[in-house]
Amino acid sequence: MLSDYIEVTKPRIVVVLVLTAITSSLAATRFDSSPSTPWDVSFYHLLFLGISGCLASMGSSALNHYFDRDIDKIMSRTLNRPIPSGRLNPRNVFIYGNILCASSIIISFLTLNLIATGMIALGIFFYVFVYTLWLKRSNVSNIVVGGFAGSAASMAGWATTTGSIDVLGFLIGWLVFLWTPPHFWSFAIKSREEYASVKVPMLPVLIGNEKTAGYIFANTAILLPYSLSLYFFGLGVLYFITAAISGTFVLVYHYKLTKFPNANFAWKAYKITAPYLVVIFISLAFDSLFYYRF
Repeated sequence: MLSDYIEVTKPRIVVVLVLTAITSSLAATRFDSSPSTPWDVSFYHLLFLGISGCLASMGSSALNHYFDRDIDKIMSRTLNRPIPSGRLNPRNVFIYGNILCASSIIISFLTLNLIATGMIALGIFFYVFVYTLWLKRSNVSNIVVGGFAGSAASMAGWATTTGSIDVLGFLIGWLVFLWTPPHFWSFAIKSREEYASVKVPMLPVLIGNEKTAGYIFANTAILLPYSLSLYFFGLGVLYFITAAISGTFVLVYHYKLTKFPNANFAWKAYKITAPYLVVIFISLAFDSLFYYRF
């Protein structure tokens, strides 16, 4: 039973989003308006940022499981999830998700600041209402617009340190927004037939694998120079080199996807782009600690 409640929270997503928030908070220490040294942020704030972000992601994912229970019982990939398999009562998952989301907002309000709390709440809103309830089943832009939920985690971390969202904090958060479509469109190619069976308008369902692979490559071709451009907004050499190497690697892989736009290669592309975000945000944190510019 406990493992089922853990499963509906999508732990792997939780880890990535919390890591994104905490590394953003550490990166922001170099740009905090108050006199500080790199990574000069209290353990107290990092702890409650992690707790609030964790609860927000867990609650949003649980509600996603609840609202998608009708299509989950049709697709073979999701048939054995806790709700469609009958291991968890839908009503209990709904209550569980709402409690987690509410707890995250209350804890962040009491321990962080209003801007960070607002970004956490906005992340919940985008994932549950904008993506899950509105766009996922109605519009091909579902994963594009829904990607802002991940951006909100980064911005919450930045605001925890600075108390605001400045230009650089916003642009760093936008990295997640640009990373999301090629990552999940790769997954959608692999799962195209299942999405089609439940009439979810993912991009490959509507335009096919070949054209989707082209969009993935084009999106990554935008992401790479965008990520490098953040150097000119104040980031250092460590970040720039990491973004150049990892971004080029992903771009080359997505170019290969245009040549082999099949489910097997798309699955490899999906797994390749997953660690990219983690690497980029860890580099952001250490770039602040070992800051150097040409």
